[in-house]
Amino acid sequence: MSKANLLDRRQVVSTLLADRKDVVAIGGLGASTNDMCAAGDHARNFYLWGGMGGAAMIGLGLALAQPKLPVLVITGDGEMLMGLGSLATIGLQKPANLSIAVLDNEAYGETGGQTSHTSAAADLVGVARACGIKDSQSISTMAEVEAFSTAVHDVSAGPRFANMKIDSASLERILPTRDGTYILNRIRGDLGFQPI
Repeated sequence: MSKANLLDRRQVVSTLLADRKDVVAIGGLGASTNDMCAAGDHARNFYLWGGMGGAAMIGLGLALAQPKLPVLVITGDGEMLMGLGSLATIGLQKPANLSIAVLDNEAYGETGGQTSHTSAAADLVGVARACGIKDSQSISTMAEVEAFSTAVHDVSAGPRFANMKIDSASLERILPTRDGTYILNRIRGDLGFQPI
């Protein structure tokens, strides 16, 4: 895809979360968490700080624990590359309520913008399919983002995986709280559980 045709990351995330209803959203390390917060902080946003490679597995855990709720992981290509093994576990467990959206700018943004493996040999959609996630697709238009956003609410047809080619613009960081206990207790409270 030409660099001129890449999607705007903030517009993608805003679209994914625009009509979220009861969606629980997990943000991967770094920019995807900032993008989620920029779209609007929410009690059902679970911001992942300091756990590179763990977003999809946290999404899997939430999806298995709350099978009637749609769970959406929003993460970057670098974070997804770090947690490739999670796709095999997700493909085996097949949580019908789990969706994974990878914001792929072909760069490791948190470590200085080095070129990531998705710019050359790594095909995340192919890996997801090979791991048993049948609904795996590459997304390059906002119409496809909107369709994926609608599908997230179907808790009976997942898991689903989308690799979304985005621009690599350096945007203002909109940082949510980094207080892990607060984040955890806030989401637990919104789901009807006592704080820990």
